[in-house]
Amino acid sequence: MAQNGKIRVGILFGGQSTEHEISILSARNVLAALDRTRFEPVLIGIDKAGRWLLQDEQKLLACVGDPRQVAIAAGRPLDMPGTLAAADAGSSNSSQRLDVVFPVLHGTFGEDGALQGLLEVAGIPYVGAGVLGSAIGMDKDVMKRLLRDANIPVANFRCVRRRQFEAEPQRVCDELALLGFPLFTKPANAGSSVGIRKVTRAAALADALRFAFDFDTKVIAETAVSGREIELAVLGGNPPTVSVAGEIVVDHPDGFYSYDAKYVDEHGARLDLPARISPDQQWEAQALALRVFDVLECEGMARVDLFLTHDGKFLVNEINTLPGFTAISMYPKLWALSGLAPTELVTRLIDLALQRNRDRTGLRRSLPRSP
Repeated sequence: MAQNGKIRVGILFGGQSTEHEISILSARNVLAALDRTRFEPVLIGIDKAGRWLLQDEQKLLACVGDPRQVAIAAGRPLDMPGTLAAADAGSSNSSQRLDVVFPVLHGTFGEDGALQGLLEVAGIPYVGAGVLGSAIGMDKDVMKRLLRDANIPVANFRCVRRRQFEAEPQRVCDELALLGFPLFTKPANAGSSVGIRKVTRAAALADALRFAFDFDTKVIAETAVSGREIELAVLGGNPPTVSVAGEIVVDHPDGFYSYDAKYVDEHGARLDLPARISPDQQWEAQALALRVFDVLECEGMARVDLFLTHDGKFLVNEINTLPGFTAISMYPKLWALSGLAPTELVTRLIDLALQRNRDRTGLRRSLPRSP
């Protein structure tokens, strides 16, 4: 805790994933929403080379708009990730130690359990899902298999590894084509629609797979679902709570909610808040979102993305365990619509992280000695 009695919150952002720039925009809004009467921010940016740098508050707050125009600023380097435990680059002064970390690292090395494992070993409380929930939520193949085994409806999909495709590309394409067209090819471990292509004919499938394999060694091919895109926000707790539903209406040449439709083209998509669905559908969507949150071992927060088909059935698209906090991101917008303002939302998330740490502090770490 800081000498002024405030809780020191490390906001960690940037990273070495394809969602680096989105992470910066999200961190900017988390910082802006932080309750300064309770919390003292410590800003730690990870650049694309993997260097950990202390960041300037005003420079981060100036990061708005087009993600292609933002970057981690020059700053004092931290020698190693372990210095998270003392944000003053190795200070042993307990007043300089971080009390909690708010990770805003989207994608690989931030949302996949890797960072969560580091923070667990360092003994630092952190916002969001734990190691297991983060890893499950990041891997679309594992996520969808767990949902399917729990009798939660998902679109038909198949998974292929790069070594399989490189060894027998035609056989792999022939097998995936059995899903029917159109279909989507997606890196199993990526977010913000990075690496995704909509494939409408067999001749384009191999190129779409090669593109996806640029981002991951495992790719899923999934039947395109004709329907509406419905999203809900879940907030952990005992019990977790869920927001009202929102809808994404895409109007972009890519034909789906692509990276450009989300972040570059300001007219690429429209957010309908709340979604124009019946009260019964609202209740069904909320119940399904909470079940997904539970089945996938999530904590803290998540955004659950659903499809609503033309015959009125819900299918789960995916879960996002570190959803965006950008100016157009659904997670904070859905909670604001549900009566939870950004500052209160960020405060609740930090309090949940601290409570989880207190709950686990009393667990045994060794066996009792024999008499």
